[in-house]
Amino acid sequence: MRVAPMRAAPPGSLRLGCSLLLSLWLAPPAVAKELKFVTLVFRHGDRSPIETFPNDPIKESSWPQGFGQLTQLGMEQHYELGQHIRKRYRSFLNESYKHEQVYVRSTDIDRTLMSVMTNLAALFPPEGISIWNPDLPWQPIPVHTVPLSEDQLLYLPFRKCPRFQELHNETLTSEEFQKRLLPYKDFMKTLPKLSGFHGQELFGIWSRIYDPLFCENVHKFPLPSWATSDTMIKLKELSELSLLALYGIHKQKEKSRLQGGVLVKEIVHHMKGSMHSSNRRKLIMYSAHDTTVSGLQMALDVYNGILPPYASCHLMELYLDNGEYFVEMYYRNETKHEPYPLTLPGCTHSCPLEKFVDLVTPITPEDWSAECMATNDHQVLRVILAVAFCLVSGLLMVLLFTLIRYGPCWQRDSYRNI
Repeated sequence: MRVAPMRAAPPGSLRLGCSLLLSLWLAPPAVAKELKFVTLVFRHGDRSPIETFPNDPIKESSWPQGFGQLTQLGMEQHYELGQHIRKRYRSFLNESYKHEQVYVRSTDIDRTLMSVMTNLAALFPPEGISIWNPDLPWQPIPVHTVPLSEDQLLYLPFRKCPRFQELHNETLTSEEFQKRLLPYKDFMKTLPKLSGFHGQELFGIWSRIYDPLFCENVHKFPLPSWATSDTMIKLKELSELSLLALYGIHKQKEKSRLQGGVLVKEIVHHMKGSMHSSNRRKLIMYSAHDTTVSGLQMALDVYNGILPPYASCHLMELYLDNGEYFVEMYYRNETKHEPYPLTLPGCTHSCPLEKFVDLVTPITPEDWSAECMATNDHQVLRVILAVAFCLVSGLLMVLLFTLIRYGPCWQRDSYRNI
């Protein structure tokens, strides 16, 4: 068998190959994408109703801890979420709790405080020297809070904001909202007789009718005969419309500046702070409500229009990749699926931090108190400032005239004393 002779490679090919090998040898190694900081905003777990409608046979005494309290199911949900967080960030967080790495804040309400405490029990079980009681696989971890009357971060919607109330009232009378409400008009007329609740405001229907029926159904209480599956679907849709009307439909960006944008601003502030080498904090957790999660997502314009379920969690992760910082967002609203990626409109899923900040600037307030002033208050303030300006201007003119008229005499008098 004849073997074909090997042909020598052309000189140009050898030079190209050598150059390629040399460039690969001299090129700096690629730096792996590195997680630097995480913010979690989640809803509390399953609870008893906050309140109920007058005709409801299930009274507060039917619930072991009364209205508005975390149930054992809610504890299970948050323990599971804590396990998921531990698994997701196992290689990022310290194996055991380190106070300088983690900060936790909750609204000052039993169910949110209890939810995050249960969550932390799963996230940071004591290990090694952290074990203080061999019979108790738990360690205390601080949860910070402020009174509800002072909470200007998590207890959304913020009530002490006249301008937001104006916008909400405008929304309820807007053509777009009325168009969405029209299919439910006849259904809403039947609710007062059935429930005994005579309010027609959607937020009231959500909290006083749909919510208690939903809670009772989850916990196997018998529902009224009129609470059919069709009725429950309509009540759920009205509740979702109520939440949309609260933060969107009409002048969504301005509403966001007064509500969810406050939390966005806080999160961005902490992201920027984490870029400094002296900052050792890795994780901030916020335990709050469906109105908090939805308000945040409406401000970011990533809300899916569905009421955030119990223990739903909005994740914001800051990465360093080849010298540049990127923000990635995810939403965990079910346990049988990995968190869904979210994309800020105008950017990619992995959004450069600088671009992310630019995109959220229109919905982050500069002076929340001033922006919250009602339109009428702004007009009054403008009148007051105009009058003050006129008075100050007049006084300055008088002083200037006096200085020009008598200034030289004052100078001669001062020289006499030398």
